[in-house]
Amino acid sequence: MKSLWLLLTLLSLLTVNALAQSSAFVPNYDEAKIGTYTLPDPLTMQDGTKVTTAPQWRKRRAELLQLFATHVYGHTPATKPVVRFEEKLRDAKSFGGLATRREITVHFTPKSDGPKMHLMLYVPNKKTGRVPAFIAMNYNGNHAVHSDPTITMSTAWMRENKDNGIVNNRATEKSRGVEARRWPIEMIVQRGYAVATFYYGDLFPDHKDGLPDSIIPHFTKAEDWNAIGAWAWGFSRVLDYLERDKNIDAKRVAIVGHSRHGKAALWAGAQDERFAMVVSNDSGESGAALARRNFGETVARINTSFPHWFNAKYKTYNDRVSELPIDQHELLALIAPRPLYVASAVEDQWADPHGEFLAAQAASPVYQMLGTDGLKAVEMPGIHQPVMSTIGYHIRAGGHDLTQYDWEQFLNFADRHFRRK
Repeated sequence: MKSLWLLLTLLSLLTVNALAQSSAFVPNYDEAKIGTYTLPDPLTMQDGTKVTTAPQWRKRRAELLQLFATHVYGHTPATKPVVRFEEKLRDAKSFGGLATRREITVHFTPKSDGPKMHLMLYVPNKKTGRVPAFIAMNYNGNHAVHSDPTITMSTAWMRENKDNGIVNNRATEKSRGVEARRWPIEMIVQRGYAVATFYYGDLFPDHKDGLPDSIIPHFTKAEDWNAIGAWAWGFSRVLDYLERDKNIDAKRVAIVGHSRHGKAALWAGAQDERFAMVVSNDSGESGAALARRNFGETVARINTSFPHWFNAKYKTYNDRVSELPIDQHELLALIAPRPLYVASAVEDQWADPHGEFLAAQAASPVYQMLGTDGLKAVEMPGIHQPVMSTIGYHIRAGGHDLTQYDWEQFLNFADRHFRRK
């Protein structure tokens, strides 16, 4: 009898495993299997009116923002929080005197023990007047972007990664500088730009049960505002601070986001027109890549893997993506006419590089209607052949990463659009 029970148990386990394997997600990487799809027209109002002027675009822009908030990212509160900035540390001799580093605690309520985030800012010491700036989130705390032992270590929850020194969901000394290869800060500062960074988990801990510990409950009880929205909101709070800094030209601030941070950067740039430039690096599904393409990661897959990123409404489109009233090219169009840069990597098929390029291409008519050159590329460029029009684009060798090559192109793009003539 015992042997029979063991046999039945084994058969049951094998059956469950087989079912799990049979239902496992298998991404499509074959262009021939994508099928046909029709993209919504960013220059057609919901009532069918064609958009041909800038005033009409303002109305269409409001429509698109509402559609993305309702169906994908959730509604960000319209009112600004009470923000208090507390400078914690200053180092005027970073990189041998090349830059001044400051650490600022951004308090979102008057209470010192209330919700907050920790901002780190590098400003070039050799400058004449106010300097442009880049803002980018980091994955493992400010101390992870450089090995400097004086950078304050984050005490926030982090995704477990013992190789990166994250043990029991907290940073250890081993985590210092683990992201440094993605942060060529010295090069950026030498090019005349300030760099601001903050830990994205300060806004919303990146796990499915992170909502109660996020900033969201402090400002709204709306259930449709989620992690991507919170991270995007954080970008705007950094700009609030930079607008007060006499060293920074707040009219020349770019936001950069890699992967999930790229999704947040695009949504931040779409909502907050104070950002002068937006950069998406390998942002993929629900970022720069078209959702209607059945290639790499899909809407269903991302909602299953990361249920806390988007609103509940978005999950209803898992198996009916063609019914979405918008697609990601219209998110890119919401940046118009401000400079937009989309970057891909040839081995990062999961993020659908071709779909990212096609989205940039499909956003171009809005840019052109508003008087810019849009994306000056009829076909997807070759590897390491960046396009530097108002919509910029490159695809580089390698996989899903943020590299020095990427930053070099972002800097070249910023030089083109930010340098005063």
